Amino acid sequence: MRALGWATGFRLDIRESKGLTVVAADDNGLFRVTEQGNVHLPAAVRHWCRLGPGDRVLLVAYPAAGLLVVHSPASLDALVDAIHAQALSGEQS
Repeated sequence: MRALGWATGFRLDIRESKGLTVVAADDNGLFRVTEQGNVHLPAAVRHWCRLGPGDRVLLVAYPAAGLLVVHSPASLDALVDAIHAQALSGEQS
């Protein structure tokens, strides 16, 4: 949150984009940074991400764009699969 300059009460918009959850600063956003400095992902967002109870996520901040990207285990699996398919295409096992 510090890298993005987001403080307690900062208003946010949370959207799904191509299988990722993207959090952006938005003066009209429905969501806010909590008093503990966290972003709470509502149930609908967790459903988009296919997040289950106790699932961990990878958070990637893009300060220049003012974005926080939430990578779920499913999105990380897809990313790794795509990289392996590209890197190993044509190789025999």
